[in-house]
Amino acid sequence: MATGIEPIIERFGLLDDPAMKLDLLLGYSKKLPELPEPYRSQMAAGLNLIPECQSPAFLVTEIEDGRFRLHADAPREAPTARSFLSLLTQAYDGADPAEVARVPLDLLSRLGLADRLGMTRTRGLDAMLRRVQRAAAQPDAQS
Repeated sequence: MATGIEPIIERFGLLDDPAMKLDLLLGYSKKLPELPEPYRSQMAAGLNLIPECQSPAFLVTEIEDGRFRLHADAPREAPTARSFLSLLTQAYDGADPAEVARVPLDLLSRLGLADRLGMTRTRGLDAMLRRVQRAAAQPDAQS
């Protein structure tokens, strides 16, 4: 169930060392839920990938029983993408869509990671944020 993004931002804010913040992010890679079976075939077919990501990052959103659902996956060999998808899943899967629509687009800065990630990774992670926000704000246009 969703925890919201603020507790996650606060956890990152407790760390002063940028390397420790990056380690904290990478720890999320182990927490990404297993992708449900119906979505595995979509990922294998190359559907719902985030083209801005260098790695094949998969992200599907939907509204189910009035709650925002987020299903995501990325290869273990892509720990940054996998970790960020996991962080978003923890924060927003099961949340009220209105809360998700307010996802801060400056999240990487708020986590203290904006200066730690290269431009290519930042572009991919920003694309994930925009997709989640857009899906929650426009529930009829689910990805």
